[in-house]
Amino acid sequence: MAVLSSLSLSLVISQTSLTTTTTNSSSLLSLSSLLLPKSRFPLRSFSISGRSSSSPVVAMASSTSTVPDSQGIKITSVPTKPIEGQKTGTSGLRKKVKLFMEDNYLGNWVQALFNSLPPEDFKNGVLVLGGDGRYFNHEASQIIIKIAAGNGVGKILVGRDGIMSTPAVSAVIRKRKANGGFIMSASHNPGGPEYDWGIKFNYSSGQPAPESITDKIYGNTLSISEIKVADIPDVDLSRVGVTEYGNFVIEVIDPVSDYLELMESVFDFGLIKSLLSRSDFRFKFDAMHAVTGAYAKPIFVDSLGASPDSITNGVPLEDFGHGHPDPNLTYAKDLVDIMYGEGGPDFGAASDGDGDRNMILGKGFFITPSDSVAIIAANAQAAIPYFKNGSKGLARSMPTSCALDRVAEKLKLLFFEVPTGWKFFGNLMDDEKLSICGEESFGTGSDHIREKDGIWAVLAWLSIIAYRNKDKRSGEKLVSVGDVAKEHWAVYGRNFFSRYDYEECESEGANKMVGHLRDILSKSNSGDKYGDYVLQFADDFTYTDPVDGSVAAKQGVRFVFTDGSRIIFRLSGTGSAGATVRIYIEQFEPDVSKHDLDAQIALKPLIDLALSVSKLKEFTGREKPTVIT
Repeated sequence: MAVLSSLSLSLVISQTSLTTTTTNSSSLLSLSSLLLPKSRFPLRSFSISGRSSSSPVVAMASSTSTVPDSQGIKITSVPTKPIEGQKTGTSGLRKKVKLFMEDNYLGNWVQALFNSLPPEDFKNGVLVLGGDGRYFNHEASQIIIKIAAGNGVGKILVGRDGIMSTPAVSAVIRKRKANGGFIMSASHNPGGPEYDWGIKFNYSSGQPAPESITDKIYGNTLSISEIKVADIPDVDLSRVGVTEYGNFVIEVIDPVSDYLELMESVFDFGLIKSLLSRSDFRFKFDAMHAVTGAYAKPIFVDSLGASPDSITNGVPLEDFGHGHPDPNLTYAKDLVDIMYGEGGPDFGAASDGDGDRNMILGKGFFITPSDSVAIIAANAQAAIPYFKNGSKGLARSMPTSCALDRVAEKLKLLFFEVPTGWKFFGNLMDDEKLSICGEESFGTGSDHIREKDGIWAVLAWLSIIAYRNKDKRSGEKLVSVGDVAKEHWAVYGRNFFSRYDYEECESEGANKMVGHLRDILSKSNSGDKYGDYVLQFADDFTYTDPVDGSVAAKQGVRFVFTDGSRIIFRLSGTGSAGATVRIYIEQFEPDVSKHDLDAQIALKPLIDLALSVSKLKEFTGREKPTVIT
């Protein structure tokens, strides 16, 4: 790569004229010389040996302009060209990290975001920046800071070492009254040089940017012509403190303190501590070498008195310890083996890459995410101080089982069924219609922030178990996780539920399968027979937002039967390559005598029907799912 000579570069950044300065055509400026860190500050917990930080992330340009800025720092305007494939998905832009490290890829998207926002949403305003600690986050932090300054942002709050969980970013935005924030994460996707990276933007309420903004971002990536970059040095993100360049301020903050303060206001920490300090109760939390490793010790050990050895995989690593940071029965197998082993702990939990997902386990007992949100909602008023006056309303994503619907009906609460994507819950929360919500994809949360929240879910369950055992003396049999679930089923019935994921399918075959299903929909009628099941209705789910009237169409193909059983098909938007086909299977069972059946056995007739109707093997070539939950 041709790089601008030090003499030419000094001429560019010292230019003070308002007119464009064109470099010598033989001296090409690489934006990577402006944006990449000049010296990489060591990450105490996330280094990978042999890592090179010299990979280009922005393109060479034959001309630049440098103009004075009201903030007292110089802004370099560097020409760029559109890059294909930068359409923001359900939870941001996610691609292979090598793609983000290519010329201009990240810079284009960040600049397109600023081009999409009203100036009043960021000019001289405050933004938050954090991420899950995965590979490339440190370099990306410096890039985002410089482009933010180049676009007139007044202050940026950055988590120490670039670390901040997704729910913590939402909490900090809300507490500090920031204009919004960047989250550097590909969530539950693997990390490292060969894997995934991602970025998304959350608005001033702390919720993910709505489609009206993400659509504009994509449109601007197709027409972008320049990136505005502040000529400022790299910032040492390893130390909490404030750095100022002109009127632009970078404040490195403790990523845990604001979030911990919020959790202390939501839950009764004394009640939870009384449970975790019991000699007859054992707790295990698997951080999966992801971002919640930075939160686990301060919260569970230091504040709640759990034993230090109750935290496993508690050091965040750039490649998540070569693991897949997705808290489910497949990828969190080490925790599952511990919880199902002889003499296993009483309570186990895991969280994902960026800390917004969770898995809850009892001794030899798995709580499905669909049951988890229903059980939390049913017990929240009694066990969690934040809900002492009851809930405003409940909501779930469309593929999530209908267990929550039954709680809302019994408690006479508002209820909403929304598309997959946490941003759909945010409008309802801001309109005071929603308190507790969840997705079957291991996401659970409430209106304390505007994101799903893994540690919140763990604390909610610990609160329920602590409340149910608060009068139990040492030696008395404790109410277990399994006991709570079975008592819930006895009252509300059990919704057997499973999800089959077929990851990284060829997109062409997956899309043909969906087209085949939509053709079936067009010919279906109420009363049609599907084996032993009678169709109530079939559709491609469409959601009209009750707050702003926006419409989200084609959100998943549904077959709903008269006995309450459902089969749903979706293509996921959270992967970085190919298409992930997801099949959701659900059957309601009111008979208590059948509640102990294994879900895969109870659901086998519906699973066979789903595979037959969809012709999944024929379209995708897949014999077996990648993950079953």
